[in-house]
Amino acid sequence: MNIIFMGTPEFAVPSLQALLEEGYNVTTVVTQPDRPKGRKRVLTPTPVKVEAEKHGIPVLQPVKLREADSVELIRQLAPDLIVTAAYGQILPKSVLDLPKYGCINIHASLLPKYRGGAPIHHAVMRGEAETGVTIMYMAVGLDTGDMISRVALPIEDTDTTGMLFEKLSIAGADLLKRTLPDLLAGRIEAVPQNDADAIYSPNIRREDELLDWSRSATELWNHIRGLNAYPGAYTFWNGDVLKVWASLKPKQSGQDRTGIVPGTVLSCSEQGIEVMTGAGALWLTEIQPAGKKAMPVSEFIRGAQIPAGTVLGNA
Repeated sequence: MNIIFMGTPEFAVPSLQALLEEGYNVTTVVTQPDRPKGRKRVLTPTPVKVEAEKHGIPVLQPVKLREADSVELIRQLAPDLIVTAAYGQILPKSVLDLPKYGCINIHASLLPKYRGGAPIHHAVMRGEAETGVTIMYMAVGLDTGDMISRVALPIEDTDTTGMLFEKLSIAGADLLKRTLPDLLAGRIEAVPQNDADAIYSPNIRREDELLDWSRSATELWNHIRGLNAYPGAYTFWNGDVLKVWASLKPKQSGQDRTGIVPGTVLSCSEQGIEVMTGAGALWLTEIQPAGKKAMPVSEFIRGAQIPAGTVLGNA
């Protein structure tokens, strides 16, 4: 059995490890090219590349997998199965048709909900009660292939997108272990997706990170934790970007403050920064002023204050 594994970020590493732990023959790993990172722009390998090199597995890093020379290289490797997890490129049909057992993808959502590149972010930002992992056969469309297996996980109030990345990466690896024996033995009856139920989750854009204070406190709380640990939500304070990393879940009942402009700071203390929203108040507990590190509000107020009456959100 000749398996090619395709993946890029930390999310994909447990799935590669699972294949190796179960004794599958991963002959090649395909991942994104090394990218410059940090202020010094140091060329950095992907987490999947680092893991592959630990095990002496050859690594390919095509800039575009669709190009003819990349497709031919995959063809020469003669894969029986291709397993992908957050690879970051769409596989062309010429690659999808190569393996005897097809190409399967470990996707971090309960398909057909949240097809696309940022399923975890969008599930949290929309206030979903659960998410999960779907293993599917890959098709030409974006995450449209038939579903092979699924596992659901609750989204806890304490969860952020960063926390769920870790939980779902482990759940995906475990699901892969349980799914492959049946798939290779021909015992799988894949289920087509209902396109009518599809929700798309495109990659997060800069404008998606901006907090709209006219929304409800609960919506903003979900928005903030949905963008933690990357890329972070933000607003404006005194014309500068103010990152917001954490907030308290709003209570169902609270003082009626109709007539106050959304974005108005109501109080600033060690408990947090209380901000009026379109429906209810929201307590911000971790922020990052421009040019500073992220910090709890209890630390921020030792050297600065955002006075009551300040309106956040004006660029």
